[in-house]
Amino acid sequence: MIWNSLLLGLSIGAVMGLTGAGGGILAIPALVLGIGLDMVSAKPVALLAATAGAMLGAADGLRRGLVRYKAALFMVLLGAITSPLGQWLAHQVAPELLAILFSGILLFVAVRGWRQSLRAHTAVLVERSTPCMLNPVTGKFSWTPRCFLTLGGIGAVTGLMTGMLGVGGGFFIVPMLQRFTNLTHQSIVLTSLAVIALVSGSTVLQMLLHDTRILPSGWWFVGATALGMVVSRLFAHKVPQHWLQRGFALLVLLAMLLLLLKTFAPHWLPLA
Repeated sequence: MIWNSLLLGLSIGAVMGLTGAGGGILAIPALVLGIGLDMVSAKPVALLAATAGAMLGAADGLRRGLVRYKAALFMVLLGAITSPLGQWLAHQVAPELLAILFSGILLFVAVRGWRQSLRAHTAVLVERSTPCMLNPVTGKFSWTPRCFLTLGGIGAVTGLMTGMLGVGGGFFIVPMLQRFTNLTHQSIVLTSLAVIALVSGSTVLQMLLHDTRILPSGWWFVGATALGMVVSRLFAHKVPQHWLQRGFALLVLLAMLLLLLKTFAPHWLPLA
């Protein structure tokens, strides 16, 4: 069990460091399938692992001046407001329905990531107007009403999904920042990690204050995730972006299929 926790945690941390996403969205299936936790028990472990790994990545980004920290804090504020609503909704639906909802999100992420990877290395750079543009003089966002509404919406949806599904939200934040801002890829990844660290951290803190327990195998998983993040950030800039997108899409699709099998046909999947 310890070796499973270590190997899975290292893998999840590496994915987070390379893509800015994948912490909760892959950690929950990994914990359910590889360690044997149920969805409810897996959620706080996944959130704590996402928090630890994202904090290390965000700290590196702040040191290098690549995190848009004002935007991150604004999204976190909206996320903290909607996260309790997500937690309440999670207790109003059956576990099977929650698994279906989670699998639907996984499928959406996988398809979108693969399609983006096909365009990433052939697309021609075109200047386009987006709601949140960096000021070329200051290098900071121009905080127009459209920018406020866009970033606030991203933060609110992220908080809702964090509370309801136990995911850090990076799989949603990264594509949204790609679509609605003109940040560089590295800045998007590191800003996403900053949001994940704060939103996931506040959510898991609420859970721990309500007597949520984390098993020893969960703590091993959390530590390994942090280590995987540190190692992956050392060479993230050397890996082509479209390779990362395709690999992440395939991992997410695999996680979706395994989670559905575990929920509806457990006799076919003797992994945990």
